[in-house]
Amino acid sequence: MNIVLILSGGTGTRMGLDVPKQYLEVGGRRILEYCMQPFAESGCIDAVQIVADIKWRETIEKCLAHVGLMEKFRGFSAPGVNRQLSIVSGLEDINQYASPDCAVIIHDAARPRVSSALIERSLAALPGHDGVLPVLPMKDTVYYSETGQKIDRLLQRECVYAGQAPETFRLGTYLAANRALLPERILEINGSTEPAVLAGLDIVLIPGEEQNYKITTRADMQRFERELR
Repeated sequence: MNIVLILSGGTGTRMGLDVPKQYLEVGGRRILEYCMQPFAESGCIDAVQIVADIKWRETIEKCLAHVGLMEKFRGFSAPGVNRQLSIVSGLEDINQYASPDCAVIIHDAARPRVSSALIERSLAALPGHDGVLPVLPMKDTVYYSETGQKIDRLLQRECVYAGQAPETFRLGTYLAANRALLPERILEINGSTEPAVLAGLDIVLIPGEEQNYKITTRADMQRFERELR
């Protein structure tokens, strides 16, 4: 069973918006709907779980219906105080109806340009591993600084990667890795794969996609609008 966990609990504070960015309309559709479309197009998805605030759930159900995912929708989960606790909330709900060996695909609602091909490559790479992370190689020279004011050392560019979503894991081992960080250490987690790495899980890397960026700033939104045009 392959389950997508869509994180749609963000508030859009970094863009200074009254409406969370994933619910903004661009080209006649909400950003969340663009995010959902590739999962609807893929024949690999069996169930959908969504982390979202109560006030937006009716809107989300309309988006699910528009892209044809309503029949696979299993329920909403409550957002946590940070991204990783939102993930834990979703995982605990998924754990009520899925077996430990099921694949959970974690994706951000504000990452609207993921392709169905990347989703399927992630799932295809999972057998024999605990998780799969799409990455991009670094194009620029990368420096390490302890203070942000002077260079302490040069990092090997060919050994440094930028992580993307969707991040795919086995439900049982990944949920256990997150539970091990409760209640305090999990507040320090910034990326979905961090708990898996801290737990010593086997995470395989696959090539990501340049267009699969997350809308975080106004410049990202302008880029997305240009690409749609």
